[in-house]
Amino acid sequence: MDSIRIVGGHELNGTIPISGAKNAALPLMIASLLTDDTLTLENVPHLADVEQLIRILSNHGVDYAVKGRRRAEGQGYARTVDFTARDIVDITAPYELVSKMRASFWVIGPLLARMGEARVSLPGGCAIGTRPVDLFIEVLEALGAQIEIENGYVHATAGSGLTGAHYRFPKVSVGATHVALMAASLANGQTVIDNAACEPEVVCLAECLNAMGAKIEGAGTRTITIDGVTSLSGARHRVIADRIETGTYAMAVGMTGGNVLLKGAEASSWQTAVDVLGETGIDITAEEDGLRVYRNGNGLKAADVTTEPFPGFPTDLQAQFMGLMTKANGVSHITETIFENRFMHVQELARLGADITLNGQTATVTGVPVLKGAPVMATDLRASVSLVIAGLAAEGETRVNRVYHLDRGFERLEEKLGACGAEIARVSG
Repeated sequence: MDSIRIVGGHELNGTIPISGAKNAALPLMIASLLTDDTLTLENVPHLADVEQLIRILSNHGVDYAVKGRRRAEGQGYARTVDFTARDIVDITAPYELVSKMRASFWVIGPLLARMGEARVSLPGGCAIGTRPVDLFIEVLEALGAQIEIENGYVHATAGSGLTGAHYRFPKVSVGATHVALMAASLANGQTVIDNAACEPEVVCLAECLNAMGAKIEGAGTRTITIDGVTSLSGARHRVIADRIETGTYAMAVGMTGGNVLLKGAEASSWQTAVDVLGETGIDITAEEDGLRVYRNGNGLKAADVTTEPFPGFPTDLQAQFMGLMTKANGVSHITETIFENRFMHVQELARLGADITLNGQTATVTGVPVLKGAPVMATDLRASVSLVIAGLAAEGETRVNRVYHLDRGFERLEEKLGACGAEIARVSG
């Protein structure tokens, strides 16, 4: 099993290209099930989760073609992919596929809307909590679906088609908002979704669906209105830049010091985190082709964060921020409100010398002057990269094991960091 070897103590200087957002690419790919025309997506990242979803969509009958395959593979970034679901050959998403990636459950929305039936495996638990699918089921039932759960599968039917409705989510869910938008786009009549997720990835999906002929208003606000249409066409759409990757590399620069241009990044998609990083002493300024991140030699200041739905501090940057705060001057408090069990990186950071105590969903981090390299074990995607960030600033060698987690969400991470001066390499076996 691969690992990543890091020798800390090197400033980061140079340019890091920001890839397309995984969290935007996945629902966009699933939206291809809504039409028998071709959906062309630009700026698709080359990630394990993307490749897994391609296999899942292929199981349903989606054909795909990567444009400029050889050139794209040589560069490693920004692929353009055609998805064509001319014929849906299977309305079942089996456990052996869905269990490998929770987002694949989202196919239930477009399959039900287009075919009148979907049978999708329950995804099961994951490393950062149970993340149940009750909100997905509730919104589909509000749209007129009949739902049965049998033998570990959600069987949804709508023989006469889905019907528009007014539904309010009891709590914000990005995934369930994605499913609601896709299902309601082909429903009969108008749907109003209250307490919808406002994330940029939701806006990206809505813009793509509108380009396909949907009638969606209000994406990016808590209330979204969808006027159903009888069919959708193909379209061409670009995956937005990954705000989580952007924030991760900004914190890496903060951890090591240096000066890096995050090419293609923008601040508006993660402004709350930008403001927090400013409090710690990291300077982030907008330039014509991205964001410039700089930290001088004055050290980091401690800051407190609480994760919240957009536009709050993203839960997907919580682990990275904890890694950053391990070397800050003072005491910081990090409260996780989105997912349970999302502090599994704490014990691994402690192996590097971090001083962290837990009290329920709040971690108290007392900055230390020195971290020291050690072997650590990745537990999930964001925890993995928090260990990389800490390793970049630790004295000596850090070995991050089980890095297949990183491959799910970070495109060529070691190459991007290595090009800016980090001593980092993937070790096979």
